[in-house]
Amino acid sequence: MRFFFKTDYNQDINLFRDGVDRFWYGLLILALLVAPSVLEDFYLGEISYVFVLSIIGIGLMLLTGFTGQVSLGHAAFLGIGAYTHAVLLSHGAPFVLSITAATLLSAAVGVAIGFPALRLTGIYLAIATLAFAFIIEHVLIKWESVTGGFKGFPVERPEYFGITITDDIPFYYLSLFCLVLAVLAALNLLRSPTGRAFIAIRDSEIAAQSMGVNLARYKTTAFAVSAGFTGFGGALFAHKIGYLAPDAFNILLSIQLLLMVVVGGLGSIHGAIFGAMFVGALPQAIAIGRDYLPETIARQPGLEPGLFGLILVFFILFEPYGIYGRWLKVKLYFSLFPLYKKATFKKQKSYTKSERNR
Repeated sequence: MRFFFKTDYNQDINLFRDGVDRFWYGLLILALLVAPSVLEDFYLGEISYVFVLSIIGIGLMLLTGFTGQVSLGHAAFLGIGAYTHAVLLSHGAPFVLSITAATLLSAAVGVAIGFPALRLTGIYLAIATLAFAFIIEHVLIKWESVTGGFKGFPVERPEYFGITITDDIPFYYLSLFCLVLAVLAALNLLRSPTGRAFIAIRDSEIAAQSMGVNLARYKTTAFAVSAGFTGFGGALFAHKIGYLAPDAFNILLSIQLLLMVVVGGLGSIHGAIFGAMFVGALPQAIAIGRDYLPETIARQPGLEPGLFGLILVFFILFEPYGIYGRWLKVKLYFSLFPLYKKATFKKQKSYTKSERNR
């Protein structure tokens, strides 16, 4: 749901709404480019992690936020991308070739998963993708000749022109460049007929089908594109964690990814980035908060997953449009002030005549 006024159809198909948007986004990119000269390496590492999470979040957002297909198995696509990239690098493949192969293989697996899931929706689709995540985790454990099993293996640190691209500053710029590519690709996809078909399926499958949208084709395409973005982010994620092991791609990671898009705001690319910022900062906040909690609570092993679930439920109940939705409401409040009405965003339930008489 968008909370700004539209006066021109071009606002729906342009990358930027107006010149003001272009100015602020340009200023943001400039600030990010000069950030390494004023920030410490620790902060650059954390920001790079947010960039990587944003790419992964965009992939899940295209499937869940724009196509309406719930997935609890995106950690599997993340693992496929990470392992494919790392294994190819260890065999001497160039960086660009290995990250491309990771993206394409993840997309191909997304197609393979999309076909059986065509008739599934809602909780049934979530359960099916969850089962897929367990299958991939089991494969990563048992295929020791390639993945190393539980022992795992370190990720290569490629070096070009005397620069190790996984060092803090080079990896920061690499992650920023990849994020900009992912955002531009997603925005161009969403303003194309394919992206509009995704949104139509999300809003109403019956209405979309009546307008000529091929549900099987576009649902499968959504899975493939989403898995491709996630595999692309997974290749960068492999460098971020530095050492791959199957337990890094478990169900908790899938829940974190779902939390990211829900908290950020379903149905918006901005929401994926806001959600990545939230999820990236949350573990640090939990670690700091443990110092102020009673010892019996702070030492509980399930504290972090429990907080993830609590936050997810809180946003679904009280702020279903997420952080980005709240930001749009704040902007609209100041745009309409002092004519803003408190009931502008109040949820109202409408009934048909027959329902009112019950």
